Amino acid sequence: MATYDDVGETVHTQGAETGSPITSTCAGLGHSLSTPAGQAGKPVPGYDVRVIDDDMEEVKPRALGNIVVRLPLPPGAALSLWKNQHLFKELYFTKFPGYYDTMDAGYVDEEGFVYIMSRSDDVINVAGHRLSAGALEEVILQHPALADCAVVALEDALKGHVPLALCVLKNRVLKDTDDIVKEIVGHVRNTIGPVAAFKKVFFVQALPKTRSGKIPRSSLANLVSGKPYKITPTIEDPEVFKHIEREMKNAKLA
Repeated sequence: MATYDDVGETVHTQGAETGSPITSTCAGLGHSLSTPAGQAGKPVPGYDVRVIDDDMEEVKPRALGNIVVRLPLPPGAALSLWKNQHLFKELYFTKFPGYYDTMDAGYVDEEGFVYIMSRSDDVINVAGHRLSAGALEEVILQHPALADCAVVALEDALKGHVPLALCVLKNRVLKDTDDIVKEIVGHVRNTIGPVAAFKKVFFVQALPKTRSGKIPRSSLANLVSGKPYKITPTIEDPEVFKHIEREMKNAKLA
């Protein structure tokens, strides 16, 4: 659950704590082996998985919320971070007292299957509507002209935030980018709905990624809103941030 930097300080690694131990398809418990696409399984016995909003109220089936586990955790769960019990409590048990915070966002369907949509800090709040950046990216990447995409929250005076898609075109794409944007926006509107308020697409040469292939959306969100952003040591090519920043300033978007 933790790694170390060169001076021996604890460095938290998100995304490595939650997975198959909490949800799975258990044939011995009678779980269906013909499961819906995209689900992570059902809660494994011992884990009381809930989906709650920021006010700790359980949400309806298929409503996006915070995925948490009601305490106590079962035997075998980690009891601390290495030499840092305070950070362990602060990270996982402070935001939602009485629950372990997986820091994942998703939903549970009517049959009890759990769907992980994104990290909690990747949820975009548009005029009170919670949208998954991962779900938006999945829809946007269905366009045949795109090689890669990252959706982040762009600050908006009216709605609080609106989604902005940073897109990388495939090589040798000849179609006009204005036409591509119209097609992407229309597809998102038809698939997710007008509630997404999705209208902004910005084309970049590349997206910053960690060595394991993850996109640092929180840093990108700060960049596009003109705020200071952090480049972690795990970013494979830090110069990509500078390229995007220059391109957005030239386009007067940051």
